[in-house]
Amino acid sequence: MRITILALGTRGDVQPYIALGLGLQAAGHQVTIASSFIFEDFVRSRELQFTPIGRNPQESIQQFKTEIKPQMNTLSKKILFWRIICSGLEKLIDDTWHSCQNSEAIIYSQLAFAGYHITEKLGIPSYAAYTNPLTPTNKYPHPLYKSFLNLDGIYNWLTYIFEEQFRWQFIRKEINQWRTETLNLSPIPITGVYSRQRQQKIPTLHCYSPNVLPKPSDWQDWAYVTGYWFLDSPANWQPPQELVDFLQAGSPPVYIGFGSMSDTNPEALTQLVLDALNQSGQRGILLKGWGALTNADLPENIFKIDSVPHDWLFPQMAAVVHHGGAGTTAAGLRAGVPSIIIPFAVDQPFWGQRVANLGVGTQPIPRQKLTAEKLAAAITIATSDETMKELSRILGQKISGENGVKKAVEIINSHLSSHN
Repeated sequence: MRITILALGTRGDVQPYIALGLGLQAAGHQVTIASSFIFEDFVRSRELQFTPIGRNPQESIQQFKTEIKPQMNTLSKKILFWRIICSGLEKLIDDTWHSCQNSEAIIYSQLAFAGYHITEKLGIPSYAAYTNPLTPTNKYPHPLYKSFLNLDGIYNWLTYIFEEQFRWQFIRKEINQWRTETLNLSPIPITGVYSRQRQQKIPTLHCYSPNVLPKPSDWQDWAYVTGYWFLDSPANWQPPQELVDFLQAGSPPVYIGFGSMSDTNPEALTQLVLDALNQSGQRGILLKGWGALTNADLPENIFKIDSVPHDWLFPQMAAVVHHGGAGTTAAGLRAGVPSIIIPFAVDQPFWGQRVANLGVGTQPIPRQKLTAEKLAAAITIATSDETMKELSRILGQKISGENGVKKAVEIINSHLSSHN
């Protein structure tokens, strides 16, 4: 069967869907990944078909970085974020529509807004696939809800309705215009597309570990927690010899990297990180990423690299310091080493707090409150707390024993069989 996977966002957002695509391809399906053009080489290197959709996510992040103001509150930042996302909505919808013309089933990620509507028009099976718990529950608040408080009961559930409505009202006019003028479908009512998906019992796959966040008891049977979709490094990948030499030259270092996050003052953040490593007496490996850390002159006990597979590097670390994106969090937990999460935005505070609650990491330190002293203290705890290290090891073993891609493929094939 010809399956198109619509995967949008940063590399960490897209990578799990490539892993899923490989699993589906191994099961006999013809898979195309539709994503930003910047990921074409990455996707094709894994021998999957590719088609470009939407804009460059790096440009969106840079625009947000340029336009954000220090005095902005959470709501103002959220409005800015969605205004930037929606500025490329017309192109995204048009690209997505053309990319799916030969599809027999579509799997769509959180930001792939057009996927659901295209499956309705084409009359083919659809699957929502999320890296976060986006199905409403009474058990905990929406991962984008900016509070560490668990409000309990109906209040938690209402945070999902708020986030869904906030997003839907931003895109509703353009989506409905496209539905009526291009797809010849009736408009979606003001209540939104997300409640409609639940009413139609669209299979919804959540690709994180049930050992990290179990499936809530109030989710229906069409909502699944599959386990993580890991894309491990290619079998022929070899680390740089300089990195191997650095690892062998001393005690396990601390990894520090902020992935796709772009800091307003990368030079200051780099110096903060260096000061924290110095204060904690630890060696470090810095990952440059998309602009949070700079190419500063480094002492001998610090090694910097542009990129390296997490599945190879993280198990060799004393601890991992990162932004708390779903993918990096997953890699850190599977490695079985303590995590220190510095949330910048979006779902990162949610995962940071979850890691702390599980006892496998320190309390998250929001980027705007980060100091060298706070980071040094967290590094000291993560590298010396024997209980935290043991809990991390145990959870890592449990996650390593899961096969989220296999479970997801089984679920998809089961629904495809019933659809036929």
